[in-house]
Amino acid sequence: MRRVWFAVVLLLVGCGVKPSGIADGGDPPTGVAPGVTLYFVNAQGELEPQLRESARLGSISEALGLLLTGPGDSGLRTEIAATPVTRVVVTSTPDVLRVMLPLTAQDVTPLGIDQIVCTTLGVHVQSGGTRTTKAQVTFTQPAPESAVARTCPLITPGG
Repeated sequence: MRRVWFAVVLLLVGCGVKPSGIADGGDPPTGVAPGVTLYFVNAQGELEPQLRESARLGSISEALGLLLTGPGDSGLRTEIAATPVTRVVVTSTPDVLRVMLPLTAQDVTPLGIDQIVCTTLGVHVQSGGTRTTKAQVTFTQPAPESAVARTCPLITPGG
């Protein structure tokens, strides 16, 4: 019996396996989402996240469609004009998500654009995308200021 234990110890010691330090595994996985986070405006005029429980995260287009339906009876408001059309087209490049809305530039305030950008980037990050990606919002009636690639003030690259 001692010979067996001795042989096992020799094998373990002699196999060349050495302990390693702790390796950084990167960001944790996002897991299953209880719903999607949309960004609306609170009474202080600031963006506020609102979880819409849907039992899944869904796509960026679906999230923006929900955003266009408004805040419901949450006590929050939107800076995006009401529209019966909620179909949103999203295209992507490695660094920019381009969002085409069924609205004109006059239908959305600058804070409304932030709502769209934060909802877009929130879904992107929660889906495992990088925090350095930017969103570009375009409209059916384009305006020069809408074509700027932007970041969300609530989602920081290092956070």
